[in-house]
Amino acid sequence: MSRFLFSAQGWPYLLTPFILLAVLLEFVFHADATIIFACAALGIIPTAALMGLATEELAARSGPGIGGFLNVTFGNAAELIIAIFLLAEGLQEVVKASIIGSILGNLLLVLGLSMFVGGIGRKKQVFNRTAANAQATMLFLAVAALIMPAIYALVGGGGLPPIDAEIVNYGSNLEELSLGVAIVLGFTYLAGLVFSLRTHKDLFNPVADEGGDGGEEGGHGHATYGWSVRKSITMLAVAGAAVGLVSEILVGSISEASESIGISEFFVGIIIVAVVGNAAEHWVAVLVAKKDKMDLAVNISIGSAAQIALFVAPILVLLSFVIGPNPMPLVFNGYELGGVLIAVLIANYVTQEGESNWWEGLQLLSVYVLLALVFLYA
Repeated sequence: MSRFLFSAQGWPYLLTPFILLAVLLEFVFHADATIIFACAALGIIPTAALMGLATEELAARSGPGIGGFLNVTFGNAAELIIAIFLLAEGLQEVVKASIIGSILGNLLLVLGLSMFVGGIGRKKQVFNRTAANAQATMLFLAVAALIMPAIYALVGGGGLPPIDAEIVNYGSNLEELSLGVAIVLGFTYLAGLVFSLRTHKDLFNPVADEGGDGGEEGGHGHATYGWSVRKSITMLAVAGAAVGLVSEILVGSISEASESIGISEFFVGIIIVAVVGNAAEHWVAVLVAKKDKMDLAVNISIGSAAQIALFVAPILVLLSFVIGPNPMPLVFNGYELGGVLIAVLIANYVTQEGESNWWEGLQLLSVYVLLALVFLYA
């Protein structure tokens, strides 16, 4: 156990005490919101990691078809749960910021760090250009759909949401338009599953078995440990409950903590929430890139970003009709629109040749840092 906890894959579970600490600070000691927020943010990481590991174990027992479906469906479950609590609190603009932040994080931070770490000591790394281009193109089309409601709002004179807003009511027309966009994106997501898991599954299955390390790597790079289906489902349920508990604490402290620290709720959503919700999966991408498995690293980063746009965003729009004060229109602010356009264009560009190096990775990381600085001062 100690060897696992201090391994490259086990480090997230070292943060498990922050779950209990966040609960005690919130419900027993009623501590300062900033401290509660920090502990809850750190506590999200091991719960998300456990959810990912349980999904991998369940996928390994379910066969390649169902296993692949489980991987892509639960890949961003932790962030979806966080966003649902944000919706319930009426923090719709923070929800939208976390959506864009996840896309930016995957395309710039994760892909950049993977290329940088994997490229150290190597002249170049190669990956399946066809699979990467298919994912990037699907993401580009999805982001184009996400942008159209904002264009509709601008043409109609409604304007874009201000940075300091928590919720903006655009009326029934934009709510219905956003619902239609969500349905189209959801259909595209389902078609993408058929493409990647059935008709062209050979393009999206680059993982080979590894011997000598006590296990074999699953679809997202986790080592499998031979859990039974019952144990996998139990751990998935435990992880889901833990994510829900810590997410409620995190969301409840956002407004007061951001005001106390002196940063906007927008920055919290687009950088902090987006990063902590996917920290474990992000690390897996970097880890496999270091092992010279850039196919898997690219698939995790771009595939996760596509899943956010095609699956998580539409689900949140649909849920907003029953959760929160009113439906959430998919109208993003100017910083979000500019950032996601830059990220998607770069992702399409860097996947064209099917190879990468540490210099490309450093450039992607630099763009992410620049965007983060702009968001901080926005």
